[in-house]
Amino acid sequence: MMAPTAKSDSDPLAARSGDVDRRVREPGPASGAALDVVLVVDKPLGLTSFDVVRRVRRAAGARRVGHGGTLDPAATGVLPVCLGEATKLAQFLLDADKQYDFTVCFGVETDTDDAEGTVTGRRDAGAVDEAGVRRALEPFRGPITQVPPNYSALKRAGRPLYDYARAGETVEAAPRGVVVHELELTSFAGSAAVGLTMRCSKGTYVRALARDLGRALGVGAHVTALRRTRSGPFALADARPLEEVLAALTAGDRASLPLVEPAEALRHLEQRVVTDGVAQDARFGRRIEMATLVEAGASTGDNRLCLLDSRGKLVAVGRPRADQTLELLRVFNA
Repeated sequence: MMAPTAKSDSDPLAARSGDVDRRVREPGPASGAALDVVLVVDKPLGLTSFDVVRRVRRAAGARRVGHGGTLDPAATGVLPVCLGEATKLAQFLLDADKQYDFTVCFGVETDTDDAEGTVTGRRDAGAVDEAGVRRALEPFRGPITQVPPNYSALKRAGRPLYDYARAGETVEAAPRGVVVHELELTSFAGSAAVGLTMRCSKGTYVRALARDLGRALGVGAHVTALRRTRSGPFALADARPLEEVLAALTAGDRASLPLVEPAEALRHLEQRVVTDGVAQDARFGRRIEMATLVEAGASTGDNRLCLLDSRGKLVAVGRPRADQTLELLRVFNA
């Protein structure tokens, strides 16, 4: 059996936290005009998120490529891949809610809380039924506290937890608060194959939730399959299989690509159109008064603002200060 892969705190079955917003800058083959967009990829089974970044970089001939949320080789689904100026979006995509479909096996615990790990305990789950699972879900909705899995990239004394776990050292991560907005049972094919769907805040571990759900039922559990169906504003309907994306990039066929402009990629944040003068001030990092901004659209409840120029292009992302000026979080080149 292969050694378990490292897990990250940014996503439930993530490969390594260092891959979050990781950028590959080596030049690839020329393939037309530079892209400053987000590609919405349906990540296949068996590849790390960094594998996907590497392949997109080569096919696009791009210098800067990153992604907006890590998925482990054992997970599939929505992976936003950022190119060029759009790599600056990654921090905002990571902050967004995520949604997952996953399958849980009750009665078996593993050291990684998923099917890749070594079995650490077995219990008879014959009494686990659909009604019991539905009742057990209720305490896991809303704000909850999780202890991240031992196999995660969270660090203690400068070392990721998976290093301790591989060395046989027991170091438990500190509990952390997350929010589970939605959690529902979608299928029940016996206690070894229970389908669930969840929409949650950043930093939520599906593996930890499955483990804790199993313990709440007194039998233990682990995740056997996971698919990310939404990441921020991006849904599976927006995504394309990786091989299709690579073929279109290689052929220079932009019309076939799932391209999302930076402004559209941050549509979950409030957006305001600004004058050309304010846009120039933002790009030069000058002081911007909130009163100079032209509001466009209703508030999203998030205090971060996307500034758009008269062409609808993303200029900057900022947030209001107490003195009614704008703190610039990220500025984008014209």
